[in-house]
Amino acid sequence: MKEKINKYLEEIDGFIAETPDQLEAFRIKFLSKKGLIPDLFSEMKEVAPELRKEMGQVLNNLKNKTQDKVSSLKETLKQQETKSDKATDLTLPANYMDPGSRHPLSIVRNDIIEIFSRLGFTVEVGPEIEDDWHNFTALNFHEEHPARDMQDTFFIEKKPDIVLRTHTSSVQIRVMQHNQPPIRSIFPGRVFRNEAISARAHCIFHQIEGLYIDENVSFADLKQTLYYFATEYFGADTKIRFRPSYFPFTEPSAEMDISCFICGGSGCKVCKYTGWVEILGCGMVDPNVLENCNIDSNKYTGFAFGMGIERVAMLKYQIDDIRLFFENDVRFLKQFSSAT
Repeated sequence: MKEKINKYLEEIDGFIAETPDQLEAFRIKFLSKKGLIPDLFSEMKEVAPELRKEMGQVLNNLKNKTQDKVSSLKETLKQQETKSDKATDLTLPANYMDPGSRHPLSIVRNDIIEIFSRLGFTVEVGPEIEDDWHNFTALNFHEEHPARDMQDTFFIEKKPDIVLRTHTSSVQIRVMQHNQPPIRSIFPGRVFRNEAISARAHCIFHQIEGLYIDENVSFADLKQTLYYFATEYFGADTKIRFRPSYFPFTEPSAEMDISCFICGGSGCKVCKYTGWVEILGCGMVDPNVLENCNIDSNKYTGFAFGMGIERVAMLKYQIDDIRLFFENDVRFLKQFSSAT
């Protein structure tokens, strides 16, 4: 019995109640009719007569000590509750949990992907660190092309043949190398160019490019695809026009303008009072590019297009500084919480 009493005393001395429920469980365990201490009193009949008086005093001390412990902890919990109530100002407004939002570039990228997915385009991605073949040579960039100059491209110093990709067209090459037509894919991703950072330019930006290769693909297919995108994204009244341009990997090449969705074509700051806004570059895939990827250019034709996500986002949300996309200013990002 002495071993039990010593064990109980150790447990009682070390007990701390953080809640009223914990204290009540402690009281029931030791002091209730079927608790541990009443059980000890019931065992007194087994104690030798000459030791009963001494053991009775020990048990009474144990019971009193336990009752004092319960009373002390009850008072402590009561004081803590009172103090907590006084510290709470019920007139204050409730805590507001900021729901957060997706980044505007993510919103625009996902919207563009969703539109082209309706036309059967799959999404493909590739590495941001590329070799010269995938980033330039396979895309019909001759060795003296200005885009190879250090002013435009970030080269890896120890390996001059390795670069930070300047466009997601490199993913087109990888897809064509490992797949035979028909190919219908889009390629979203981050790209890098050695440009001075300003309100209109950045050394990091994002693109979405598209590629469709099959038999008998024509420029009319290209126009119809991009017309569908423009009207779905910018509105049913959007008009498009194509202007001749030059890209090493497409021939013929064009740049596509859309009628300004801000002023409806009447002229404003966004369209520089022309009524038109340039949105992307496009063209028919150059036969040399197909042959570089072991695709028969006599059998297959295709078109490609590419647009900057930042540019589309700036037009859509009328943002006049590209640097805002990279500064992670919560005040800026909160404006797009309703657009997610």
